[in-house]
Amino acid sequence: MTTARDIMHPRAECIGEDQTLIDAARMMRDLGVGALPICGNDQKLHGIITDRDIVIKCLAEGKDPRSCRASELAQGKPYYTDANADVDDVLRQMTQHKIKRLPVIENHQLVGMISEADLAQNLPEEKVADFVEAIKSGASDRTA
Repeated sequence: MTTARDIMHPRAECIGEDQTLIDAARMMRDLGVGALPICGNDQKLHGIITDRDIVIKCLAEGKDPRSCRASELAQGKPYYTDANADVDDVLRQMTQHKIKRLPVIENHQLVGMISEADLAQNLPEEKVADFVEAIKSGASDRTA
């Protein structure tokens, strides 16, 4: 059985809920990623912020990324999977919620992220093709 742990990108880094969107943008640049989990002061997952969120929900709205906090973009309850979840369950959840990134949790702590790239590198072509087809009409980068 292939699990979320087997295909995830380990050592995902969080942006703190009180950090600014400038901080988030710089972290994304330095890490070479397009999304960061938002972790609260309680060390729990509060959401995900994407580079697109920064552009659409901050800059395009005329907000200042030096004062806008990551927590302002953490909306709803975030989707996530357990590290030991079967990869078919992971695909089902990502497809059902039309999300391209899924945080991986173990013992209430973030241990990794699964993205489209992780799926493409670790799964048979037909599974990846089915996933891409299922989410392409109405895809979202949100986890909440």
